[in-house]
Amino acid sequence: MSAEDLEKYESEMELQLYREYRDVVGLFSHVVETERRFYLCNSVDVKVRSDGGEVYFDVTMQDAWVWDIYRPARFAKQVRVVTFKDVNVEELAKSDLELPKGGGFQPGA
Repeated sequence: MSAEDLEKYESEMELQLYREYRDVVGLFSHVVETERRFYLCNSVDVKVRSDGGEVYFDVTMQDAWVWDIYRPARFAKQVRVVTFKDVNVEELAKSDLELPKGGGFQPGA
């Protein structure tokens, strides 16, 4: 497999992952971003812990979807992440996820 073939394959996988994300995002209530991954989930609990003066985050998610093109199964019943890096948690507003009502997309409108 050439470098060009590998790049094309990865581009196709990223597009497929984006389409899957677009299809499932409405099923979830939260977005969680860590240094290594992006998650959609319906329940998230972040605990700030300290050990020997070092602060870290212990994140537990329920009913999660993981943004990872190399993961064969992106849905997980429970996910736990322990990290020293920042964790961003956002609640998704359902109105942000709905498509506009009416005649659909109109160029120049």
